[in-house]
Amino acid sequence: MRTNDHEILVETRVAGEQVFAGALLDVRRDVVRLPNGATATREYVVHPGAVAIIPILDSGELLLERQYRYAPGQELIELPAGKIDPGESTLATARRELLEETGYEADSWAYVTTIIPICAYSTERIELWLARGLRHVGRRLDDGEFLDTFPLSLAEALSRVRDGRINDAKTIVGILWADKVLSGAWRPTDGAGAPAGR
Repeated sequence: MRTNDHEILVETRVAGEQVFAGALLDVRRDVVRLPNGATATREYVVHPGAVAIIPILDSGELLLERQYRYAPGQELIELPAGKIDPGESTLATARRELLEETGYEADSWAYVTTIIPICAYSTERIELWLARGLRHVGRRLDDGEFLDTFPLSLAEALSRVRDGRINDAKTIVGILWADKVLSGAWRPTDGAGAPAGR
């Protein structure tokens, strides 16, 4: 089988049903036709997408969050992030989430990359945005949202990624991108592949 021809790997939807519809989760079960003609069942979560923000303070430190996450049953260190609302641009989501969760607004925004965090069973994508020129104007947490924000040097953030104290996937990717951007090795783009500012 040739692996360089992507069309021979495609699975085609034959039929499907919604298994569960909740406040956040939309669970589907589809029957798909495999590349060899056989069929299989795929269960997955439909997700509207999200953003994560890499906020860089004037000191060069990253602004991170600490919050308890019920599903894994532990407190995690994360980048500010949130779900995209219907009809909302991802930059608008990034601005809203940074303000709500940290109380900061940013003068400068640059698109970094899009990651697919759970490819086996979710349609979720997360767009990463770099935020600079931060100024504190007051936090506006959602009801039922409890988190602390704190500055952390890039060196310490990388150390915590290395030893597993930071284990949230989007945050790991964001910290590694921050390292490349702040070192000058990589430049974020404007979202269309062109260097930011052009």
